[in-house]
Amino acid sequence: MKHFFSNFKGDLFGGITAGIVALPLALAFGVSSGLGPSSGLYGAIFISFFAALFGGTNTQISGPTAPMTTVGMVVVAGIVAMNDGNLEKALPAILSVFLLAGLLQILLGLAGLGKYVRYIPYPVVSGFMTAIGVIILVTQLLPSMGYYPTEDEAFVDRFRPRAKEVILRDILTEESNGGILVLEDFQETLDRAGEASEENILKEARTLANKDASGVIGTIKVLPMALQRIDWLEFALALATIVIIYGFKRITSAIPSALVALLVVSGAAYGIGLDYRPIPQIPSGFPFPHLDIFSEFKLNSITPYIFTALTLALLGAIDSLLTSVVADNMTKTQHKPNKELMGQGIGNSIAAIFGGIPGAGATIRTVVNINAGGKTRLSGMIAGILLLVVLLALGPIASKIPAAVLAGILVTVGIGVIDYKGLRAIPYLPRDVKFGPLKISSEVVVMLVVMVLASVWNLVYAVGIGLVIASLMFMKKMGDLTARQSDVKTLLEEKGWADEANFPEDLKKEVFIKHLNGPLFFGSTSEFQQLAKQIPKTASMVVIRMDRMQYLDQSGLYTLEDILIELKNKAITVLFVHVLEQPKYMMERVDLIPSLIPENQIFDDFEACTNFIRSQR
Repeated sequence: MKHFFSNFKGDLFGGITAGIVALPLALAFGVSSGLGPSSGLYGAIFISFFAALFGGTNTQISGPTAPMTTVGMVVVAGIVAMNDGNLEKALPAILSVFLLAGLLQILLGLAGLGKYVRYIPYPVVSGFMTAIGVIILVTQLLPSMGYYPTEDEAFVDRFRPRAKEVILRDILTEESNGGILVLEDFQETLDRAGEASEENILKEARTLANKDASGVIGTIKVLPMALQRIDWLEFALALATIVIIYGFKRITSAIPSALVALLVVSGAAYGIGLDYRPIPQIPSGFPFPHLDIFSEFKLNSITPYIFTALTLALLGAIDSLLTSVVADNMTKTQHKPNKELMGQGIGNSIAAIFGGIPGAGATIRTVVNINAGGKTRLSGMIAGILLLVVLLALGPIASKIPAAVLAGILVTVGIGVIDYKGLRAIPYLPRDVKFGPLKISSEVVVMLVVMVLASVWNLVYAVGIGLVIASLMFMKKMGDLTARQSDVKTLLEEKGWADEANFPEDLKKEVFIKHLNGPLFFGSTSEFQQLAKQIPKTASMVVIRMDRMQYLDQSGLYTLEDILIELKNKAITVLFVHVLEQPKYMMERVDLIPSLIPENQIFDDFEACTNFIRSQR
């Protein structure tokens, strides 16, 4: 306990400063998620406190972040659409997915997978982060202009015919599931058709309109209508917010510019009495747990989102551990990755139970905390407590914040999230892939594929596709590299290794050698398969040098077995030199040793192999 309060003054200032920075972002991310500003605040409170308490990075400040909010927004929109646009009805399923993501993070930590996060390729991360920035930036254009598609009657009216069709289809589906035969009991259908009231049709039409106008593509489709119906007051508030955020940074970075913009623009709008659109009401008092997550749990409602929950868990892990590395560099300490994952998982799980959106370690807030004097986990807990005090004391006041102000804050967040470093590197990366006459870098291909697919299609699938493409390209490169370094030649042509210099001249035409300069795995087997075809019938022996073959996978194992059988059928003797531990273990498991290669044909060094060849002549 003494150690816990060893840096109380520094942790107090660090936590308060980080909490102040987190406040406007928490509200903005909550609105962006679709659950409202209170959900962002709840997420910031519980994730910050519990991730700090149980995590493995002393100075980490956690809470809602742009990537986590963007993926969370996909979950919210999808489940709300499944529940006829009723957020209250959809909330238990939404929070169940968020809770599952937190539990998966805990499992990742318990399984010790924290150390493997660093193996995710940079082009995948770069493309994803740029897509996040594009999504936030584009989707905040409409609220920045004061345009809300579901409130545009002309736009909503376009979906009335489809709304009637959806309602009627739902009636017929319910009757079919209930055992009612429509043709035999048509009166029942006619009676239930009365459910298609004007109110229900309008409600369904708004749900369809909201779905059609969501995301980057949806925003671009309705942008012309938004420009025609722009609310100049809302636009001015958003623009003023953006100008203050970038302008105040030039004056000083000691005070968070986003908070300054929030206070100045909101205060001016409220003080002057402008007729602006406020954010949704923030409930006052301590948040209560949503026990309906458990009491109304339905597996089929979250089944389509299990992969998304895993993506949230992995994304939160990447986000948090990258921030942990930044914190380590600044404080000259070493974080505990698996403990950090468990802390983040506990924070996200508790936040979900209380209605908060998911989050992760936040780089800017962590840096602010360290610079203000934070050194222990107490600083992150204080940041969460500060936000709870704001909720309890200032909830009604915060509800007066203009929606356009939070939209303006998010526009700057979107601009800041884009990975400009990765984009600037595009012209300079080596062009190692050909598309017809065009040559381009494989890293650029991965980055662009992830960025485009994530921006206009699906964040989750984009990351999966990017990982697959990056893995395939890496395996091809490694296979090509291994093949180039492991060509098959006679000892007269081969540039031998140092210990082959004294090999008898009279044997060089009859003995062939294969140098393996790397792992024999599924990415390199296609080239290795050519070995048997390259050995002429005049050959009597083939020496396979395995000194540098550190790894042999199942594909390589069976390819090697096929080649040995083919060479044996040609009456060619195969000799192994210096078989390393892992490859030898694999060959013994399938009885390749000693059935195809007896122990007396395996040598520890080339000199012993040479003596054996001489003895056979």
